[in-house]
This record gives sequence, structure tokens and C-alpha cells, in this order.
Amino acid sequence: MSDSSPYRDPAAAQYLIGEINAMASRPVRIIEFCGGHTHAIMRYGLRRALAPAVKLLSGPGCPVCVTADHDIDAAIWLSQQPGVILATFGDMLHVPGMHSSLQRERARGARVEVVYSALDALALARKTPDQHVVMLGIGFETTAPTIAAAIKQAAREALDNFSVYSVHKLTPPAMRAILSGELLIDAVLAPGHLSAIIGADAWQFIPDEYGIPCATAGFEPLDILLALHSLVRAVIEGRPQVLNTYRRGVAQHGNQMAQELLSQVLLPADADWRGLEMMPSSGLELAPEYAHYNTRCRFELPELASTDASKRGCRCGEVLAAIIEPTECPLFGCACTPAHPVGPCMISAEGTCSAFFRYGREEI
Repeated sequence: MSDSSPYRDPAAAQYLIGEINAMASRPVRIIEFCGGHTHAIMRYGLRRALAPAVKLLSGPGCPVCVTADHDIDAAIWLSQQPGVILATFGDMLHVPGMHSSLQRERARGARVEVVYSALDALALARKTPDQHVVMLGIGFETTAPTIAAAIKQAAREALDNFSVYSVHKLTPPAMRAILSGELLIDAVLAPGHLSAIIGADAWQFIPDEYGIPCATAGFEPLDILLALHSLVRAVIEGRPQVLNTYRRGVAQHGNQMAQELLSQVLLPADADWRGLEMMPSSGLELAPEYAHYNTRCRFELPELASTDASKRGCRCGEVLAAIIEPTECPLFGCACTPAHPVGPCMISAEGTCSAFFRYGREEI
């Protein structure tokens, strides 16, 4: 561990690891929802440092990973339409659809532009008034407010050649789906940046409904170890509660301004999750008053059925649901690599398979 950050102190890390291992008098299964946590855990070797009794499970990971095949195919279809520029974040480029990817379509001449924010897509629309710019709106609650802000700005400017294809997802419904399944889970490591928007209180349903503790955590090694220390202690002592161990980034009630913006522009809607299937009110769609900026209202999209990646041997769905680890997929590291991904868990910057491929090969 580098000592360039106060949250990477080797001595403090060793102390917390020793405390966690000493407390784990019985098996404790902890699931992390966020791919940022998965990558940090793998990068810093936290799995190997912890006692076998402390089992870390990796869940949905990131919005790229859980985007349904038919939504990827819809984005590809949009990129192929005359007079359309599809604006997207870079990690969506290589995600495979049924027959192609955005990267392949760009190589074939489609206008697919990588942007770093929704405001970049707005600027692109201003510069190209003869083209319709579709922003692929993807993300959990962390990025959704920026999309909402861009939509409001487009409305203020009466920008006619801009729309958003929203595949945003809400995390609490997904966590409910996982906790309601057959998987045995003793505690939850909640995403830090996401919790900065929705607040630590948004996770209160976990102890209330499922009787297990939950802790918000940052992404440095000591952040994660501090959260794991609190969770293991809470499990052993039988204290189901929400533990905010990332107070420098997360307030109890979250970011009220961002929440208000979301409630004005993006409303809960049913959404299809790879690995978890269709879930009621687990996505975000544009409010009726902003329908003019809703790509689904501006284009007559074709009916696109989700492909079954498992027919190609890919087990991304089971990885996302924490049913299996990436190394249990027969394609991992052979037919499926970051250079030639079969599923999104391998290509996404926060995907569980990419974390195992990059940092965990010695565990195979």
C-alpha cells in the first residue's frame, strides 16, 4: 500500500485486519454493491488478508454491467439512424449487443461521440443544429442528477435537436431483489458516492426489513476496512443498523438539492436489469413535462428482445447477482477477456470480471 494517502496507512490497515479476523468467530457474508469497492478490494488484496470466515461477495457492480441487452441494441440502432449523433460515456463503447457494439458501428461510419458529461452532449447539440444528438443516459443515482440538469438546460434553451435515452437505474430496488433471494447475506457494504446523493438513511430498509447491518464506505483501503470492521462487529453482536462510516462524503439525508432536481425531471419507472430481470420502479424515465427530450418519444424504436448471453456460455447474470464468482464462468480469461469481452462484466471499468481479471488472477 502506498502511503501517499492517509487512507492507505499500512499499520492502520494491519490493525483493522487483525481486529476483523479476531472478531469473525463465525462465517460472515458481506455483499458489496459497487464495482468501485470490488476493484479496490481486489487491487489491495483485502480478500486474501481477511480470515476465511469473512466472505466478500460482489453484486451488480455498475450501471454498464446491468444494462439489458435490448437497451444496448437500441443505442446501436439509434447510432445507425441518418442525422443522429449518439453521445455516450466511453465505457459503453465496447459492450456487445446482439450483433454489434457502438465501437464497431463507429468504425463503420456511425456518429458515436464519447462525452465526459451530459453538458458536453448539450454543447455538441448546439454546434450541430442539423443533427439530432441522443445522450445515452446511464448511471445510478450518482450521475442521474447531471442528466436531469442537462435536460432542464435544454428546455430553458428550447434546444430542439437534443434528447436522452434513459437507462438509469435505482439501487435500493436491486438490493431488495438480491436480499429477497436465496443468497445468504449477513451484511451490506453500501456504495459511498451513490450514498452521497441518496443519503445513509436511504439504506434503513436493510436493517428494518431484513434484519442485517449495512455500512456506507469510501473507496480507499482504510475506508473499506473501517466499514468491514463495523459490519463484522455488528453481525457478531446482533445489531442490525445503518452505519455511516464515510461521514466525510455522506450525509444522513444525502444531497437535498440533487434529490429535488431528480424528482422534477426523472421519475421512477420499471426497468430491465441484466441478471435481475425486470423490476418495478427500479429505473428512471423523463417526467411527462420533459417528453420532448425523451428519445423514446422522439423516435419510433423497434421492438428489440434481450439476447440470452448464457447460450454463448456467458454467466454475467449470475456474477451480477453474486450467485457465482467470475472464475466459475467457463469463458473467464479464455474466450472472454477485456480485449474480447463476451459480457459487460469484463469490459466495464467497474465490472466484477474485469476486477478479477486484472487483480485476482492468482486466485484462479
